[in-house]
Amino acid sequence: MGIKASARHILVPTEKECLSLRQQIEAGTSFADIAKKHSQCPSGNDGGDLGEFSPGQMVPEFDKVVFSGEVGKIHGPVKTQFGYHLIDITKRG
Repeated sequence: MGIKASARHILVPTEKECLSLRQQIEAGTSFADIAKKHSQCPSGNDGGDLGEFSPGQMVPEFDKVVFSGEVGKIHGPVKTQFGYHLIDITKRG
């Protein structure tokens, strides 16, 4: 069985907004609250939770971060064709 990961994300249209939201999270605002208020992905309603997935299920730029980045750390802005993401890798293994 292959490696799987769980992550949550926030999707916004601009890098500037993404950076601003990252600062708010680093200052102590809840990732889930920011996702609910600002994310343009339907997962925002679930605090940005994307559940568990395997490599290749997400766009390559997203996959690269989720399957190589540090777990439990906020990554981003990560640019994809959908916009700019903040990614929180919650589990991998």
